[in-house]
Amino acid sequence: MALMTSTSDDMSMKVQTLPGLREQVAERLRMAIATGKFPAGARLIERELCEMMGVSRTSLREALRELQADGLITLQPNKGLSVSVVSEETARSIYEVRAMLEGLAARLFARHSTAEQMRELRQSVDRLAEVYDNFSSEAFIAAKTHFYDVLLEGAGNPVAADMLRRIHTRVSQLRVVSLSSATRAQQSIRELREFLDALEQRDEERAWQVCVAHVEAAATAALKTIGAKNP
Repeated sequence: MALMTSTSDDMSMKVQTLPGLREQVAERLRMAIATGKFPAGARLIERELCEMMGVSRTSLREALRELQADGLITLQPNKGLSVSVVSEETARSIYEVRAMLEGLAARLFARHSTAEQMRELRQSVDRLAEVYDNFSSEAFIAAKTHFYDVLLEGAGNPVAADMLRRIHTRVSQLRVVSLSSATRAQQSIRELREFLDALEQRDEERAWQVCVAHVEAAATAALKTIGAKNP
């Protein structure tokens, strides 16, 4: 399945010729995959991507190598690059690791975060609630990314932060699909507000429990999505 895009879509993929070009290209590609613009299994043709994004093949290839290392795209013999398809088994494994790492981040945030970081985290949840009320995949991803940026900064463990960001990249496309359901979106906000309450009370154990339960609920929704696509 090759990419099918319109002129307006092409414009949204354009990047600015500034320092850090590879990072810009990689981020645009991640967003396109996460929002479903480039769906699982879609072929990624270098010539089309270069034209779409207005970049050289050198810059594009550097970004593609980064995404391949993250597991977002796959090189298939005689077929080239395509967006990775996340199997049910792989998704389950990813969510298991995510639950443990986010649980650790929850404990550390409850222990180390400042009052300002706590306030900013609550604001980020309020922003997520606004996005859910008028769902947009790009706005959701931006809001969710900010939430985790605040959480991981307050936790103060850069190794866990790096590992979690890679995991979040892998599950982003599943997350958007599952949260487009109003029921799951509302449940997710309730879970996050309960999580905030535990953090504000500096209750490390409860924060860990609520956080892990939130990830497990997300895993259930994601696996249901995969099952529906692959009956």
